[in-house]
Amino acid sequence: MTTTVEHLDAAFAALADPTRRAILTTLARGDATVSELAAPFSMSLPAVSKHLKVLETSGLISRSRSAQYRPCHLERVVLDDIGEWIEQHRRLWNERFDKLDEHLQAIQGSEDVTE
Repeated sequence: MTTTVEHLDAAFAALADPTRRAILTTLARGDATVSELAAPFSMSLPAVSKHLKVLETSGLISRSRSAQYRPCHLERVVLDDIGEWIEQHRRLWNERFDKLDEHLQAIQGSEDVTE
């Protein structure tokens, strides 16, 4: 079983590629086949399939099978996990920057008094 850190690493690595982000944008509108996902790109179906494999391995998408139809599906829970991780770190850094700002203002205030 993958740890949260490994899960996030795989998801961020998958998101680093603009083609994979574009595929996720398409899947955000609904399930699609490999052919449908490949249509906007000037690359072969095997190349698109490699991108889909990376997305599937990272947990960002899943694929199902219904007869000949193999739709790809966006796994929104993984995106929610990424968003939560980003939000936690955004809050942490905002708190740190606020403390730094307070400290700098205190230093500037004490310099004004001594002048």
